[in-house]
Amino acid sequence: MACRERINCTANTMAGILEKFQSLGKGNGVRALKDMSHGLTVIRAVPYVYTVCRKKSACDYCLHRKEKLLRCSQCKVARYCNAHCQREAWQSHKRECKCLRSTLPNVPTDSVRLVGKIIFKMLQNPDATSEELYTISDLQSHIKEASEEVQDGLRHLATALQLYLKEEIQDISQLPPGFQAIEYFGKVTCNSFTISDGEMQDVGVGLYPSMSLLNHSCDPNCVIVFEGTCLLLRTVKEIPKGEELTISYIDVKMPTQGRRDQLQRQYSFTCDCHRCLIRDKDEDMLAGDADTSREVERSVSRLEELLSQNKAEEALNLCKTLMNRYYLPDKNIHQLKVLDCAMDACINLGLWEEALQFGLQTLEPYSLYYSNYHPVRAVQLMKVGKLQNYQGLFTEATKTLMQAFDIMKVTHGRDHNQTQQLAELLNDCEANMRGM
Repeated sequence: MACRERINCTANTMAGILEKFQSLGKGNGVRALKDMSHGLTVIRAVPYVYTVCRKKSACDYCLHRKEKLLRCSQCKVARYCNAHCQREAWQSHKRECKCLRSTLPNVPTDSVRLVGKIIFKMLQNPDATSEELYTISDLQSHIKEASEEVQDGLRHLATALQLYLKEEIQDISQLPPGFQAIEYFGKVTCNSFTISDGEMQDVGVGLYPSMSLLNHSCDPNCVIVFEGTCLLLRTVKEIPKGEELTISYIDVKMPTQGRRDQLQRQYSFTCDCHRCLIRDKDEDMLAGDADTSREVERSVSRLEELLSQNKAEEALNLCKTLMNRYYLPDKNIHQLKVLDCAMDACINLGLWEEALQFGLQTLEPYSLYYSNYHPVRAVQLMKVGKLQNYQGLFTEATKTLMQAFDIMKVTHGRDHNQTQQLAELLNDCEANMRGM
């Protein structure tokens, strides 16, 4: 069914579209006040605060990924695309700049920087209420439900925050009224959103308070994508009036128990959605010999570490060793991760034919685990289509890229930068076919 309309609104103009309500067994939730077709941008929300991921080469202001960025001359930590981004960021950066400079050569964690920014924003404009449905003070911390281990971690973060802020805040009386550091670290843990770029790579962390009303489902009717720091809530199913809007808090490409454990650990609840109750696709995800699957799983973190350190050749060798030593079907999620890492390593090394071979092996499992409309599957198809196009396989590339486009026009919308890049790539591919 084609998308019939597009609803554009910011989080403070939701009247007549969404309403907050008490969701049975879940607490606060958001439901539709009108019928919605799939492929709508229901909300465009700007963050209350955000920060770049510490180990990512991305601009602290716009979060654009670049290899070469300009460092702040004072703190040497914040980095920017250009002088324009640095000027635009200065108002929110100037107080944290002193704090960052005081901690060198150590750099605070993302959550410490984020809570620091919350404090500075609350002090600068204590009456700001940019969120209509939910405010920063409304956010739940779930500290009482957290394990002692989690609470101990929050206490360590609160101590780190105190050291980080010492250049700007020397006394508790200088904090916002009623501010409790452990409480706010709990809020950040439960309510922050990982900001991703067009290729679904993590680049930042932000707080979008009204979006924290959205409850979780392992089979949601909405997805979240980003354009820069702007959050877009998109419908991926038909949503009748009165139905609750849901998103997935986690990557659904893991077995039921893994999903439940992660949700309990981070968000303090046990998921009882339909997929979890029937343990949907668990057998597929762990297909093959159980001992072999565990052996491969133990190597995945090492693979990811090698790629993060730009050791692509070493990562590729490890991938090949694992694939030669152990047999698992491609749909096994640990084998699938090895294939993903092998493709990325080959791309980094310019081994295009091998990259395509590994990429093609991932497509069927991706369609199994990211069924219907999912941005992760769209990006994977686009990546494989690019490889096909680059190697002159224009017919195959067109077919793959069209599949990506059919998904992305729903998950991202036709006006999203990533969708427009995909459309341009499709046009180039079709032009190449005509010129054959």
